[in-house]
Amino acid sequence: MEIVGYVLLGLGAGAAASLLGIGGGVIFVPALVILFEFEQQTAQGTSLVVIVATVLVGAATHHRHGRVDWRTVWPLAVTGAIGGVLGSRLALAIDPSALRRLFAAFLVLIAIRMANRTRRSAHE
Repeated sequence: MEIVGYVLLGLGAGAAASLLGIGGGVIFVPALVILFEFEQQTAQGTSLVVIVATVLVGAATHHRHGRVDWRTVWPLAVTGAIGGVLGSRLALAIDPSALRRLFAAFLVLIAIRMANRTRRSAHE
């Protein structure tokens, strides 16, 4: 039955990632930790590998519609790859429960920032 959960998670997160422009980790990581009881580092590592397919398909679709700014892509891709190496090493060195709290705090901060931005836009 676990495979059914993975399939549903993949479909939902893949659709949300492409629709909302998120990497999918915002959905995959909490779902793997909460629903499937993954350790935080394993959830993050699994999510990063799974996201590769989601990102490639979503990026190709946006590219076909002319919605990719290639001048921005290259510096972000190169420095993002370097940051990915550094962040992965740090994530593996941190206690899983501390990393889980850090991830949760990050999600809360992003949600607050987006809600405030939406509220400001509505008043303008």
